[in-house]
Amino acid sequence: MSNILNYIEENPKQTQTLIGLEYEQLQQLILNAERLYHEKKASLESKKVRIIAGGGGRKPKLSIPEQIILTLVYLRHLTTFQLLGIQFEVSESTANDIFNYWLPNLRELLPSSLLEQVKKNASDYEVVKQILTEYELIVDSYEQVRERPGDNNEQKKYFSGKKSNHTFKTQMIILPDASDIVDVVAGEPGPKSDITMFREYRSEFDAKQKIKGDKAYIGEDLITTPIKKPRNQELTIEQKELL
Repeated sequence: MSNILNYIEENPKQTQTLIGLEYEQLQQLILNAERLYHEKKASLESKKVRIIAGGGGRKPKLSIPEQIILTLVYLRHLTTFQLLGIQFEVSESTANDIFNYWLPNLRELLPSSLLEQVKKNASDYEVVKQILTEYELIVDSYEQVRERPGDNNEQKKYFSGKKSNHTFKTQMIILPDASDIVDVVAGEPGPKSDITMFREYRSEFDAKQKIKGDKAYIGEDLITTPIKKPRNQELTIEQKELL
């Protein structure tokens, strides 16, 4: 058992701080995740033509509860896969593989954003999009180091000159008081520009949606960005009020 899982079992009241869920919610999530894992595994097994009996092969290094917690720790603290590997006593690439396996599965079990919770119901989705126009949302994105892909073309796609490393990019859109995550896009190539990434998903928002972002989004008409101070000049009172 990993140190973090062991700590949670001994200190259940600290679960919220560590992974963003209450202990009882974590237990229910693990049960649902194990059920989903076995259902998908059974479905894959039924389609295989086996030469030898099933049940062989290398055993996973982490149990399903440990894999779930590894994924939640990443999402909660945005740590590196290298540190995750050290914490869970697996390699950096194994930590990365576990995260990328469970992220889409957890989206089925635990919607990570307001939009994802309503996307399955078209009428609810449209209502929420309209409600969101009453707020000025905040958008930002960040890069997270990943392992170097083995394929040469793939590694070029993920190499970020800004970070001098191979990276993933994540975009988050939140309510102005940060009380809720409105939308999350994860796993995009790190070198992709912030504004390009936003434009690929802007159709998920109403055309009148107001959004605030940093200077990386200058040129996007949906996003209000900071006004750059002209050389040797001062900003007007009106411009300062927009900062």
